[in-house]
Amino acid sequence: MNQNDLVIYVWEGQADIAERVERCMVNLDVDVVRADGLTLSPMAAQGGNAIAVVSVSVLEGARFTRQGIEGNFGGMPVLWVSAKPRGEGPGTYATEYSHVLPFDFTGAELRAMLVRIVRRLQSTRHKPPRGDDIIAEAEVMLALLRDVDTFADCEHSVLIFGETGTGKERIAERLHERNTHYGQGPFVVVNCGAIPDGLFESLFFGHAKGSFTGAVTAHKGFFEQANGGTLFLDEIADLPLYQQVKLLRVLEERTVTRLGATSPVALDFRLVAATNKSLRELVHAGRFRADLFFRLAVIELQMPSLEERGEADKLAIFNSILRKVVGEEMMERLGGPPMYILDAIAQMYFPGNVRELRNLAERIGVAARQTQDWHAGGATERLLQQAQSLSATTFPLEPHAAEPLLADRSNWDLEERNRIIEALHANAWKRQNTAQQLGISRKVLWEKMRKYQISDGEPLVPLAPAAAQANDNLPL
Repeated sequence: MNQNDLVIYVWEGQADIAERVERCMVNLDVDVVRADGLTLSPMAAQGGNAIAVVSVSVLEGARFTRQGIEGNFGGMPVLWVSAKPRGEGPGTYATEYSHVLPFDFTGAELRAMLVRIVRRLQSTRHKPPRGDDIIAEAEVMLALLRDVDTFADCEHSVLIFGETGTGKERIAERLHERNTHYGQGPFVVVNCGAIPDGLFESLFFGHAKGSFTGAVTAHKGFFEQANGGTLFLDEIADLPLYQQVKLLRVLEERTVTRLGATSPVALDFRLVAATNKSLRELVHAGRFRADLFFRLAVIELQMPSLEERGEADKLAIFNSILRKVVGEEMMERLGGPPMYILDAIAQMYFPGNVRELRNLAERIGVAARQTQDWHAGGATERLLQQAQSLSATTFPLEPHAAEPLLADRSNWDLEERNRIIEALHANAWKRQNTAQQLGISRKVLWEKMRKYQISDGEPLVPLAPAAAQANDNLPL
C-alpha cells in the first residue's frame, strides 16, 4: 500500500472506533483525523490520498443519499463500519455501500480493506499508454509480453492460445511490429472461420486473369499479400481437414501457384496462428492434422484471461478506455470515476474478456460524457447491474476467487480474544510472559493470535456495541 500522505478521516458517531483505527495504524505512516463535526470540501479527496472510515451510526435520523455522502465526506471513498453485515446485491444496499467492516474489525481486516481501496484509487491515475502499447499490470501479462519480445525477432511460426476476447490479434501485431525483417512488410489478418466453402483456393492462392468466369483481373491471395511480412491466421482450428492439407503444403514448399497460372511464386512470410481451442485435443480426436500442428507450434504463447490478469489490469484497461471516450478535458473536470464504479469493475467476471470490458467501459463513458456526470441520472448503475446480472449467470464453476478480506468469525470467542489482548498489553507484547500469565504454552498463544488475527498493538473490541446496533433500521 502506498502510504505517502495517506489521511484517514474517522466519523465515529455513537460508536467508539476512532481510537481503534489509530491503534491499528500506529506502525504505519498514516495520519488519522477525528472528523466528527468537521465540514470537508470535495478538495479534501483530491489526489486520491484521503479515505473516510465511517460508523453507520452517523446516519441515524438522516436520509441516505448519494449527494449527502459526497457532501458530508468530502467526495472521498467511504469504508463503513457496521454492526451487521450488508448484503451484496445492488437491490439491498446503496451502490456506495461497497466497503463494509464489521464492528469488531481487526487490524488485519482494516489494513486489507485500505489496501484494496488505495489500489483501486491508484488505478484511476494511470494515463493511457503511448501509442498502441498493451496495458499490463499483472505479472502473468508482463511475463507474456517478455516472451513475446523474446521471440518477436525471428522467422519461426508462432501459435497463440487464449479465450475469445483476450487480445490474441494484438499480440500477433506486436510480434510483427518488433520483427526487424518481417515488420517492414504487411500484416495480413485472416479469420479462418469465415472462409466460404469453395473459395479457399481463390482467397488463399489467388487466381490469374481469365482463370474462371468473372476473373477479369489477376488477384493475389492471402499468401502473396503477406509476402515480406506476417500472415496471421485467426481461429486456425476452424479450418477443415482438406484445407489444412493445402496450407501445410504451402508452408513446406514456401511457394504458391495461382489458380489458372503455371508459374509458382516464391513466398517469404512469417506465420502466426491463434485459436481458442485445444489443438492437441483436436489432433487426438483426428480433427486437426498433427503434422500441421507441429509446423505451427514452433513457439507457443498462452494468453491469460482477464480474470487471470486480476483487478489491476481490469481497472487499468477500464480507465484507459474511459479516458479515450470521455476525453482528457472532461475527465479532468469530472475527476476519477466514483468508487462504486471501480468496485463493480474490479469484482466483475467478464466471460468475453477485454472485448466485453471495452464495451461496458464505452457505454459508461458515453453516458458520462453526454450528461457530464458519472452517475448519468442512474444510467451508470443500470449498466453495471445489467453487466453484473450477465456475469452472475456465466461465472465459471471454479473462478479465481480473490482472497477474502474478512475473517470467519463462526468459531470466535470475543471474550477470549479480548483477554489475550489485555494480557499482551500488560506484558508489553512479550509472547513468553503473556503465555505464562494465561497459563498456556507459547505455541498455543501463537495459534490463538493467528486465529483471532491479533497483531502487535491490536485494540480491544467492545463486547456489546449497543450504539452501533442503532443503524439496523436506517433507510439504506
